[in-house]
Amino acid sequence: MILWGMYSPRLRGGTTVSDSERVPPAINMNQMSHARAYNYVLGGKDNYAVDRAAARKVMRAAPDLPLLGRAQRRLLLRIVRMCAEQGIGQFLDIGTGIPTEPNVHETAKEINPRARVAYVDYDPIVFVHNNALLATEPSVISLQADVRDPEGIMDNPRVRSLIDYDKPMLVLFAALFHLVTDAEDPAALVARFRKRMVPGSHVMISQFCSDGSDPKAQAELEEISVNSPSPMRFRTRAEIGRFFAGFELLGPGVADVQDWSPDEQVPATSLRIAAGVGKVV
Repeated sequence: MILWGMYSPRLRGGTTVSDSERVPPAINMNQMSHARAYNYVLGGKDNYAVDRAAARKVMRAAPDLPLLGRAQRRLLLRIVRMCAEQGIGQFLDIGTGIPTEPNVHETAKEINPRARVAYVDYDPIVFVHNNALLATEPSVISLQADVRDPEGIMDNPRVRSLIDYDKPMLVLFAALFHLVTDAEDPAALVARFRKRMVPGSHVMISQFCSDGSDPKAQAELEEISVNSPSPMRFRTRAEIGRFFAGFELLGPGVADVQDWSPDEQVPATSLRIAAGVGKVV
């Protein structure tokens, strides 16, 4: 779950990453990270000055961003529970983001203690945190890899040892594809994952949506993302709907994350995230 990747406010771990500490070689201190910037929005310490500056700018235009983040996170965990209750025991979380509580494997294992989870993210700091805080048992792994290389993920020996492609699984692309350009073709990437998903498998996709978003807040977020590894691309609900080609789209279809839980009465927010769940039939 990458920027503004919508994490729960209860962050995992007490590690503080300060600018004065040693920075991993792969980290560019002058380039904001989506995962670290949102970590700051929700009160985390795993961020640098460039991330904090970007986050503050967006928060001035969209102060209700944490509210949207919590709605997104609740939906993700709701879908994990739903799939676990239906007997799905393996989960592939692509773009997981900095660890939070509760997380996917904890939620799945409450229902099925034998559930298996692979966390995948291309951010080196996210990988370090996931490896240290989440991948603490054989049934949970952390992998540093990019959604733009589906086969590199699915054919990775560690993933192959964990995920049985002859059985249903849930693949999560939560708050991820707004960081993938049209030229990189998110729909085609999803289709490559779908080829390995047997009937009964599910996919959850969510991303920032231009329908209903405040234009000023959207422009601010798109502008700050220019100085990042992945410039941001808001999409309409119709565009996001095309990612579900070949799946049976479950109700309420591609909708604002708040609309998935109308009983919670979450107010509309300055920015919108649209989400959908598809099933292989």
